[in-house]
Amino acid sequence: MMHFDFNNPTHLIFGSGSISRLGKQELPGKKALLLMSGGKSAKISGAYDKVTAQLKEAGVEWAEFAKIMENPLKSAVMEGAAFAKENGCDFILALGGGAVLDASVAVSAMMTNPGDLWDYVQGGTGKGLPLQNPGLPIVTVTLTAGTGSEINFWGVISNPDTKEKIGFGGHPSLIPVLAVVDPELMRTVPPKYTAYQGFDALFHNTEVIMSKGVNLMSETLALSAIEHIAGYLPRAVRDGNDLEAREHVAYGSTLAGMTMQLTSTTAQHSMEHAMSAYHHNLPHGAGLIIISEAFARFFIERHACDRQFIKMARVMGIPEAHKPEDFITALQKLQRDCGVADLKMSDYGFTPDEFMTLAKGARAMQGGLFAANPCELTDVDCAGIFEASYR
Repeated sequence: MMHFDFNNPTHLIFGSGSISRLGKQELPGKKALLLMSGGKSAKISGAYDKVTAQLKEAGVEWAEFAKIMENPLKSAVMEGAAFAKENGCDFILALGGGAVLDASVAVSAMMTNPGDLWDYVQGGTGKGLPLQNPGLPIVTVTLTAGTGSEINFWGVISNPDTKEKIGFGGHPSLIPVLAVVDPELMRTVPPKYTAYQGFDALFHNTEVIMSKGVNLMSETLALSAIEHIAGYLPRAVRDGNDLEAREHVAYGSTLAGMTMQLTSTTAQHSMEHAMSAYHHNLPHGAGLIIISEAFARFFIERHACDRQFIKMARVMGIPEAHKPEDFITALQKLQRDCGVADLKMSDYGFTPDEFMTLAKGARAMQGGLFAANPCELTDVDCAGIFEASYR
């Protein structure tokens, strides 16, 4: 646990009102690709007006590409990269939630490299080629608290043609040079999505704690993040204008971006990516919630990392926790308090005959995360977790 390698050169500006500092920073170019979702969240939150005002203050032009969707598609990445080249953009400003931040990594790479994104994807049907050229600089302004992607160089992209959802990135040039995390911009996120995003952030950190690769630094950061998310997410779900709650959940989410640079998450994320690859209407956070209890129980029953579960239970509101099952108790309570305890796989079109297909898909798409599990997890075991989670 005393060995780690941490290099995250992102200049992070965190705190309520911090968007007002964007225009005073040394931005990495003169014309930004303003990358956004196809929805209206950036404008409803006021973030669009604030960011464009800051770009004007900095003397930076921009071209808008607002076609990124939840579970971003390879086709949107390629279209965005072509649009950026046509408009002479020399850096990306990603304004949005996890999907936009994830897509920015892939768009950055494809703005400077030939061919198709899947040429450079590791795993699945990807060709696994190295990038020929560094990506263009990325600046992130996150509108949600969920992925931690504002400060790391990974994004998850979907390819409907091959029914794959795979992580892409890892090249040092794809690490954002500047990230602004302003919880005031998150007030308009609806309660349901506040919960889904918050649980995504939570599981990034719980998986790091469970991981075989956990170290002193990643554990310290992850436990702090878990404590803040568990303590404040129910408040943020109940009242989106509770700025204190938004701040603490955003803190836990951004910390996850750091912990994942230090320690890999586990196959829980591989399994959910398979779920939303086959059922594209499933929000990532919702899928993680659905399988979370059965996933944890698998390792608890095998006593794979008992002390780690007890540590998490203690920061999640059970200070006297002394057995790993206390983590399940804390997790169930948090799901009830956030109104997400009744999510069902069947509501998203899943059927029992898919369990082994999902299990094999998880390993094919992101098999590397299985190596981080605290004990072996076979395809049969994965299918069993899906079966135990099914309603």
